[in-house]
Amino acid sequence: MFGSSRDSLAVCQEGLDARRQDAGFALLSGELFAVAGVLDREGQLCSSLADSGQPPSVREGLVRQLFAGKISDLAIDVVLMTVACRWSADADLVLALEQLADQAAFTVAEADGSLNSTEEELFLFGRALDSSSALQMALTDPAQSAETKAGVVRDLLQGRSTPATQQVLEYAVGHLHGRRIDAVVDELCGLAAKQRERVVAEVRVAAPLDDTQQRRLAEALGRLKGRTVQLNVAVDPAVLGGVHVRIGDEVIDGTVASRMEQARRALLG
Repeated sequence: MFGSSRDSLAVCQEGLDARRQDAGFALLSGELFAVAGVLDREGQLCSSLADSGQPPSVREGLVRQLFAGKISDLAIDVVLMTVACRWSADADLVLALEQLADQAAFTVAEADGSLNSTEEELFLFGRALDSSSALQMALTDPAQSAETKAGVVRDLLQGRSTPATQQVLEYAVGHLHGRRIDAVVDELCGLAAKQRERVVAEVRVAAPLDDTQQRRLAEALGRLKGRTVQLNVAVDPAVLGGVHVRIGDEVIDGTVASRMEQARRALLG
């Protein structure tokens, strides 16, 4: 992707990451793959939803008309977020939805502790492709349907992989969009690695943080953790002031409410 598409994808990736705690997130990747598949088959529909010249209300209405009741409200919201962005080419909208579906699958794998295994399995699948011309031909044969190619992946993995590995590979082999299959698998490896390197910090503050404050906090936490930190900020008047941060099982409590509680206990003690 280039230009506005690349910027739009980054915005959507951040928006998706902020929804990782939403109900139904575990099913989101499958729903986004389904929507991407529909748009990939229906070129005119994809063009209508990717046309930034259309009023946002028109594109939103079209999404709701087509998908309401068929996918979750969370999936509807993510699709609406995506079609509201500007895309340099119609095909970029489909690619963006596919990458968001991959990201959602890897986010779930991160949460259940299987992301490292997923990343290793994708790497090994890529090496298997490199060493088998027969496998490459089976998965790139234009005469074979997407479902047939997905079946080849299922047979090869034989239930020995994580759900995320199987899901992203089954979809990818049937939707190469003219790309080399080894390049697509390498891209999946890169997305999994990016997910593994990202840390999400749940932040509670008494009042909203501006962009500069959020950037400084993310940078400080990044130096502390040695990894890129994504902030999910929630305003909670109960903290009174300061910042409460949770990263996984680690808590950094620098709130006024916490200090007042400590002082109260000291006086009572």
